[in-house]
Amino acid sequence: MVVESPNQNRISKTFKNNTSRYLIIITSLFFSFILILNLHRHYTFYSSYDQGIFNQMFWNSLHGYPAESSLASGISSLVVHSQQLPAVSHSHLGTHFTPAMFIWLPLYALFPSPATLIVLQVIWVTAGGLVLYFLARQYLEPLLSLLITVSYYSAITIIGPTLSNFHNLSQLPLALFSLLLAMEKRWWWLFWGLALWTLAIRQDASLALFSVGTYVIFSKRHPRLGVLLCIASVIYMITVVNLVMPQFSEDVSERLLIQKFGQYVDNQSASTVEVLWGMISQPLLLIRELFSPVGATINYLLGHWLPLAFIPAIAPASWMAAGVPLLYLLLAKGMSVLSISLRYTMTVVPGLFYGAILWWSGQGWRNFSQKQEELKPRKLTLGFRRFWIFCIGLSFVLAVNETKVNQALYFLIPDSIQPWVHVSISEQWQRTSQINSLLTEIPSDASVSGTTYLIPHLSGRRKIIRLPQRELRNPDGQVEKVDYIIADLWRLERYQVAFGFERELLENITELITRITANKEYGITNFNNGVILLKKGVASDPEAMKDWLVFEAKLAKILSQESNLG
Repeated sequence: MVVESPNQNRISKTFKNNTSRYLIIITSLFFSFILILNLHRHYTFYSSYDQGIFNQMFWNSLHGYPAESSLASGISSLVVHSQQLPAVSHSHLGTHFTPAMFIWLPLYALFPSPATLIVLQVIWVTAGGLVLYFLARQYLEPLLSLLITVSYYSAITIIGPTLSNFHNLSQLPLALFSLLLAMEKRWWWLFWGLALWTLAIRQDASLALFSVGTYVIFSKRHPRLGVLLCIASVIYMITVVNLVMPQFSEDVSERLLIQKFGQYVDNQSASTVEVLWGMISQPLLLIRELFSPVGATINYLLGHWLPLAFIPAIAPASWMAAGVPLLYLLLAKGMSVLSISLRYTMTVVPGLFYGAILWWSGQGWRNFSQKQEELKPRKLTLGFRRFWIFCIGLSFVLAVNETKVNQALYFLIPDSIQPWVHVSISEQWQRTSQINSLLTEIPSDASVSGTTYLIPHLSGRRKIIRLPQRELRNPDGQVEKVDYIIADLWRLERYQVAFGFERELLENITELITRITANKEYGITNFNNGVILLKKGVASDPEAMKDWLVFEAKLAKILSQESNLG
């Protein structure tokens, strides 16, 4: 064992005497940095579709339509696979069972806005770091506990998902760290309450709870408790996925399970039992999926381990406490589940950090079931502390670079280098005022179809869909055309040079506008710097139509030139 030098002793005493101050500073810096960036992202029209889905769910729930969302319907299996129209009364609980959202509904009622959800998300994640510190202090000295907390706040797996659109998994670090702290304190009434909260966050959060139960069993600390956790998690998952969610929609079997685990079954829809049997009966495929793609899998694991100086890679409790959600992601298909900056990573984070705490407390493979009072904490050497700080800094730099996924730093990091695509902060703020002037012309009770980045700002209403869709089914099942159409064509024109999806969308929406204005179905009521507003059943404003025709000619020239180059 390495003995601390006098200099290290002085550092430890300094941190011990100023723990509260350092903790407040670190937490405040993270909270302020993330909140400002995320709100700026939203108010300059870079929050996107999922932000609109959740805001509409909260808005509808507040107005007596629990968890319903026409936006969620727009990406449901009935629309995507069966080519049906989006339905106003579609319940998102058939896609993700998230009853925990109703806990926060009273707060949303006070501030009914998409920005409220952003603030909530940042509060949850920041509070998770605070609880992590006190969880670490059950075993470790202040310096180590603070380093672990800083590691959490600098992790790609925390910064990336928090700077994204609102998602329910952002509650998971706070819920699980609190649950583990309650277990350490033996506050069993709180423990079980937090277990219920974890299950209610989302149906697949039960995997993280099952993993905690697995650790508790094998560590022999509370084996009965671990067994109960595992049984409760399995029963909850099977009941919710196979019995409850299908009552709302068929998305879980026809979209989600097939989308992620369709490689294990031959059907176009499947239950969890069929997927599990497909895995068990095809062991070679299972092993191949576990490690492929090899490069992405390695990068994913390294991204998780980096802020903790790779300790989770050798910490037995990390593998045990995070193993099940990690296995779930590695066995699923699609690159999104292995994206280190997307929301799915938050199911793995709590177990990895808890395992790192236990490793520093002295736990290893040989003393995995040793009691806390029998453990001999490991010492933090000067050399390793420097290496750890380097890892924390590198993780933060990589996390900032990963913001290109959610465009939180769009004004600093170009979206494309070759060809060059970049929007300056002054340019976007000028456009923000122009876009807002058009949004105010849409009545709050009108139905509307808009482009992706306008949707969050319009989602506090019953009827809203995404362009080029312009028809939906009302609660009576009748087909309706939306009252208003609004499109940010400037953005699509700017980004289409580098991104094929934006180019295709720009062509489709331009053709749609030309067609529906020519047959007098919709009229252009306003046009401002590439943002167009149309209303059903009215004549076009002459000045707005003139501006549109000029812009349309410009688009036709651009698209024609690039088509010829292609």
